[in-house]
Amino acid sequence: MGHTFNLQSPISILQLPISNLHSPISNKSPFSNLQLPISNYQSPISNLQSPIPNPMPDKKHTIEDKDGKTITVLVRRDKRLKKSSRWQQETDGSLLLRIPYRLPKQHIGGLLDKIASQLQKPRKLADRRTDANLQVRAEYINKKYFGGKIEWRAIRWVGNMNTRLGSCTNGGSTDGHIRISEAIKEWPPWVVDYVIAHELVHRLHSDHSKAFWATLTEGYPLTERARGFIKGVSFAEGQSYEDD
Repeated sequence: MGHTFNLQSPISILQLPISNLHSPISNKSPFSNLQLPISNYQSPISNLQSPIPNPMPDKKHTIEDKDGKTITVLVRRDKRLKKSSRWQQETDGSLLLRIPYRLPKQHIGGLLDKIASQLQKPRKLADRRTDANLQVRAEYINKKYFGGKIEWRAIRWVGNMNTRLGSCTNGGSTDGHIRISEAIKEWPPWVVDYVIAHELVHRLHSDHSKAFWATLTEGYPLTERARGFIKGVSFAEGQSYEDD
């Protein structure tokens, strides 16, 4: 006779609801309800912003111009400049010098010296143009361009001419006196020579006749070029210079 066994081991009747099984940590631990809002968490480091360096402040320096007057130079570092420096005159008379941002400060002095040198060049040229120098120059022009045939008594610089570049007196107590305006002391030498030649020729022709212009243009070769220069300066400065 066969036997059927319905033997159930203790394990077979032990049902473990795995899906509902909670570990002691997940069910009872105080950490089970601890929520960390990771998405909103900000580390102190993330809020630490490195300070953006402020632009280097402008530095003031002083130099002297051609008249010995002190001029303020504002030195400004410019990130757009890599190698070259640039300077310009401001409306208040001061100068603005822009230099490369990382230019060593020991190089600034050399740049200021160069600017001062450029400003003082006209002064050095004008200082050489004394009355004695003017006399020597007139003698040279007379000999070179007019065969030494022109005679005069005196030639000197004067500062009371606003638009007239020069004048020559024929007759009277000041006969043979030639005056050249100090306003042209810093003009190119060949233009100054033209003004001198112009007044010298007035010793031969007192007016601006055809004979006068013929003598001047045939003698001094840069006459037309110099006259063009004077017209250009007159236009630029809004003046009406006259080579009397």
